[in-house]
Amino acid sequence: MAREFSTVGVVGLGTMGAGIVEVFARNGIDVVAVEISEPALERGRATLTASTDRAVAKGKLAAADRDALHERVHFAVGLPALHSVDLVIEAVPEHLDLKQRIFAELDRVCRPEAILATNTSSLSVTEISVATTRPNQVIGIHFFNPAPVMKLVEVVRTVVTSPEVVADVEALCARLGKVDVTINDRAGFIANALLFGYLNHAVAMFESHYAAREDIDAAMKLGCGLPMGPLALMDLIGLDTAYEILDTMYRRGGRDRRHAPVPLLKQMVTAGLLGRKSGRGFYTYERPGSPVVVPDEATPLTTEAGLADGARAIAKVGVVGSGTMATGIIEVFAKAGYEVVSVTRGAEKSATVCEAVKTSLNKGVVRGRLAEADRDAALGRISWSATLDHLADVDLVVEAVVEELSVKKALFASLDEICKPGVVLATTTSSLPVIDVAMATHRPADVVGLHFFNPAPVMPLVEVVRTIRTSPEATATARAVCAALGKTGVVCGDRSGFIVNALLFPYLNDAVKMLEASYSTADDIDHAMKLGCGYPMGPFELLDVVGLDVALAIQRELYLELREPGFAPAPLLEHLVTAGYLGRKARRGFRDHSHR
Repeated sequence: MAREFSTVGVVGLGTMGAGIVEVFARNGIDVVAVEISEPALERGRATLTASTDRAVAKGKLAAADRDALHERVHFAVGLPALHSVDLVIEAVPEHLDLKQRIFAELDRVCRPEAILATNTSSLSVTEISVATTRPNQVIGIHFFNPAPVMKLVEVVRTVVTSPEVVADVEALCARLGKVDVTINDRAGFIANALLFGYLNHAVAMFESHYAAREDIDAAMKLGCGLPMGPLALMDLIGLDTAYEILDTMYRRGGRDRRHAPVPLLKQMVTAGLLGRKSGRGFYTYERPGSPVVVPDEATPLTTEAGLADGARAIAKVGVVGSGTMATGIIEVFAKAGYEVVSVTRGAEKSATVCEAVKTSLNKGVVRGRLAEADRDAALGRISWSATLDHLADVDLVVEAVVEELSVKKALFASLDEICKPGVVLATTTSSLPVIDVAMATHRPADVVGLHFFNPAPVMPLVEVVRTIRTSPEATATARAVCAALGKTGVVCGDRSGFIVNALLFPYLNDAVKMLEASYSTADDIDHAMKLGCGYPMGPFELLDVVGLDVALAIQRELYLELREPGFAPAPLLEHLVTAGYLGRKARRGFRDHSHR
């Protein structure tokens, strides 16, 4: 039988601590909420009041329940007030010496049988526990922000934490309506170890002027369905907090360069640019603590004139290819009012593509997303061809053929001869260097990457890839075309993975390495990222959908180009691909899909 917790203490009433107080009080548990001084106590009380009042205003909490909740909370200054609680959770800033001092004092103050827990997100629970005479009763209980909303709790056991304590805390999490994942004491645990490597990489991308902050954030939200872009998320977390977590993980986690804080991060923290809480971080906010972003000197022009500055007029578009991507791109352009010339390798292929476009447009009509007249008009704008010569009078060509450099180079050499001057030539490659394709022509200034995401009619993102030779006019034209298609175009340099794949796949690779090290299970890692970070899919769900062979190929490309040891493909990923376990398409990947 798990022990009954009737009174819980919480030390530190910042955003996190006040949220934890609310979680326990909401679930009928009495709470002793402790701070270091009266002013700090009042701030904690105000945070709790504001949160519960918001819940009442939104209809998520009855006024009577709010009042009962507040009656369960006893506010006090100083740790002696915790002398009779069953469990204490510490939620003070992430400084080891501070936490050790508090735990040494809690050890003296609290009853011998009381469990002492830390909400640390990156420090060693073991190092905190040895400040007490009862390390077997010390455990990590890592809530996620905002604690009343986020479902995940990471339960962190050390090598000496007693199994009974772990079981009692797991039962408590269930009583609180939380999903717990129980793990060993390792830098960053699950969620932060995976999240902060990705966030740090995004800061490095911004620091090197590879892409604008808005484009990096839009790419990850629209390309991966994430709730926030990485730089906006860093501002929310606090750049000082992020720096501390990364620095701790780097020092404790084997000095992996993926966790070494990017120099820009330290500079911003030193300059007081801490994110939302200071009113300025990667973005500028209305005032300190406000979520409202206001324009600053780095905000791009968003007017149509700004988008179209130097852009060429596009009326007729050629699409070369017969696969899923080409089919989707033809539909997107035709629906947006462009005249489209579809070129495939023969009449049979053209007929197949034509049928696929018709089927997709018909689905739009059936689902009420497209009028019959608009469907007919879109089809009327498409002409079907099996010869590149029919592209002689188009204004833009989009190539969507197989991902083989030799094939693309030969095609672009042909387009160079056939197309009139000033035509923008675009490749949809997701992994090959655009400059290699551009240099197969005598007009590299007119060549860009237009990386649509699959399925093209649905996905709102297009990565506009400029090479070292791409002209500003060609880039402006590509951006204007994306806007006319109702897509968000994000501009980036010609580097392996562009924005989305370069940030996404190393994170997925890190998850595989975590599984490979037997640190956690695929299910718990997926739970941690979905429930702790709001990701639409866990990393292993996503890998099985994408295809393990595709993920391995992309990771190899990133590693070959960047030569970063942390980007080396996880051996487990290579072994699964060798064994033919490629994910859903092979009915077996990280999970068995044969019965689904």
